[in-house]
Amino acid sequence: MKLHQLKLYNTLSREKEVFEAINPPFVGLYVCGPTVYGDAHLGHGRPAVTFDTVNRYLTYLGFRVRYVRNITDVGHLTGDADEGEDKIAKRAKLEQLEPMEIAQQYTDSYHKDMALLNTWKPNIEPRATGHIPEQIALVEAILKEGLAYEINGSVYFDTLKYNEKTPYGRLSGRVIDELMSGSRELDGQGEKRNAVDFALWKNASAEHLMKWDSPWGIGFPGWHLECTAMSSKYLGTQFDIHGGGMDLMFPHHECEIAQGNACNHKDPARYWMHNNMITINGQKMGKSLGNFITLQELFTGSHDILEQAYSPMTIRYFILTAHYRSTLDFSNDALQAAQKGYKKLINGLRITKTLLFDEADAVLDEEQVKQIQTSIAAAYRAMEDDFNTAQAIGHLFNLLKKINSLYTGQLSAGALGKAVFDQLVHTFITFMDDILGLIEEKPDSQEGMINLLLKLYAEAKTARNYDKVDEIRSGMKALGFVVKDMKDKIDWAYEE
Repeated sequence: MKLHQLKLYNTLSREKEVFEAINPPFVGLYVCGPTVYGDAHLGHGRPAVTFDTVNRYLTYLGFRVRYVRNITDVGHLTGDADEGEDKIAKRAKLEQLEPMEIAQQYTDSYHKDMALLNTWKPNIEPRATGHIPEQIALVEAILKEGLAYEINGSVYFDTLKYNEKTPYGRLSGRVIDELMSGSRELDGQGEKRNAVDFALWKNASAEHLMKWDSPWGIGFPGWHLECTAMSSKYLGTQFDIHGGGMDLMFPHHECEIAQGNACNHKDPARYWMHNNMITINGQKMGKSLGNFITLQELFTGSHDILEQAYSPMTIRYFILTAHYRSTLDFSNDALQAAQKGYKKLINGLRITKTLLFDEADAVLDEEQVKQIQTSIAAAYRAMEDDFNTAQAIGHLFNLLKKINSLYTGQLSAGALGKAVFDQLVHTFITFMDDILGLIEEKPDSQEGMINLLLKLYAEAKTARNYDKVDEIRSGMKALGFVVKDMKDKIDWAYEE
């Protein structure tokens, strides 16, 4: 089943729009990646899973997606208003390493965590430091348009002049007069003409670790510049979808739009998608609050506020149970509920892959057929409606009830007819494996160990050695599995 009409919410228009690719079946998808100066945290996990799912679904629909996700390894400063240390250089000083060692260390760590979350690798993953010439060329182009100015070896975007012809703030809903009145001007400090201007290129001090030669002297690029340079290089001056977290909407993405319009006279992307923020027990995540959790801390349970470890697939499932534009609140209760939900679906996936169609009792049950077809259509409709994974998962649970009934013999495959039976099996497996990316988590030796325990269980049961039966059942439960005594066989499932 393929969709005919995909609707997605465009942050720029604030409406759900029917998606049309610029060059179908090709889709250009650009997502802002991490600044690699620390371990990946929950704030990295949500956009990674969100836009991995977008990529997966577009691919399922038959689009050839070019997914570009950048790595910020220079230019992201610690302070506001284009001031402060480079975040990577600051970490390099603390750890007495070269900045590129820090960037490589945390890029590798990020990739490891993304693999555990079962996200597809981007087609292209460019780094800011690998595109300095492109960024310098972009600054020169904006200067040529008269929308930037150089002072003391730094170059700033002239936001007020740009705003005379193209409104600044369309994406975030900001009004430049309000931005100006809300900005704190300090007489005699700062070199920008206006507080709303932003750095395209910054002059580097002698002690600055990461710097390059340029027409304006030794310096380094501003943070906002890299995404414009790299997205236009790999996807063109206007591409289909630009994604990222809501925290990037202003000023980062707003500045990208201004830069794109300044030198290319068009918005860089036609559709803008933003996932909402993450909270921890109702509070914004932050180191000062003691609730800043890395993905590795979640996977190992090593943070003080965690009652247990949560597997990568539990985290992926939890992220998908909320619509990407909704706030996502992490708590132990919510994660434990997600763990149970994930295991229910994974048990269903295991079962589904073993089901075979049997023509016996092939009396068609039209009511069952109707219920299954309705749930299947609703699951795809949910994905069609701005990638609503939360609703899609709800419909998968409706299908899971039918799958469990087939497994226990309460519902015969023949009552569905082969076409609907095949559709049920195909839909459930496709959603789990291909669209939602939820996979079974098991050690390599798990299957053999479980089969051995089930064999011993069956032998003890046949011999009426019920003490041994109880011992094996308890031992498997301690390992996270439950024995399923079926009418004609003995099977197992993950404990929910």
